[in-house]
This record gives sequence, structure tokens and C-alpha cells, in this order.
Amino acid sequence: MRKIWDRYSYAILLIILSCTVAFILSLRFNADVEETYLTITISEGDSLWKISNQYSEQHSYSNDEFVSWVKHHNEIDGDKIYPGEEIIIPVNYEVGSMTEYASAAGE
Repeated sequence: MRKIWDRYSYAILLIILSCTVAFILSLRFNADVEETYLTITISEGDSLWKISNQYSEQHSYSNDEFVSWVKHHNEIDGDKIYPGEEIIIPVNYEVGSMTEYASAAGE
């Protein structure tokens, strides 16, 4: 074991350092997504398509692209969302509004 360490210590340390940096960057990227985009709370009767239409002037996606983005970034399987659930949508976060109710946005 000592021979392996003496021979490959630099490579082993480089691999460990690379994995550590990749892990830290992945955590930082996820935090940036949550801080950059708006978090909304789902209300009774909301759907991803309806939310896309409500915020259509604040994003540049088609409805299909918006729904796909939301499903991917919120790890939603299928088409069901539930009242009280919080999701991140690709709308720029506005200072002063932490969480906005989807059904109240159009009012």
C-alpha cells in the first residue's frame, strides 16, 4: 500500500481535490437558481400551464418550455402539482417579494 501511495499520491490528491471542487460548485449553482428565480406557492386550481400564462410577460419561454423547465428544476414527475407546494419558476426574483401566490399574481 505504501508503494502505491508513494507512486500515485499526486494523482490521488488531484482526484480528491477535483471531486471536492465539483461538489462545492454544484451546491453553489443550486443555491444561485433558488435566489435568482421567483418561488411561488401553488393554490387550488393552479396548473403549470396556467402559471406559465400568468407570468408570460415576465419570461421568454413558450408554454411547453416553461412547463419543462419547472418540472426539471423542481423535480416534478408527471403533471400534478398540489396546493401549498412551493415551486421555483424562471421569472426573475423581485426584491421585496419573497413568495408570491400564483393565483394572486394575475389580480
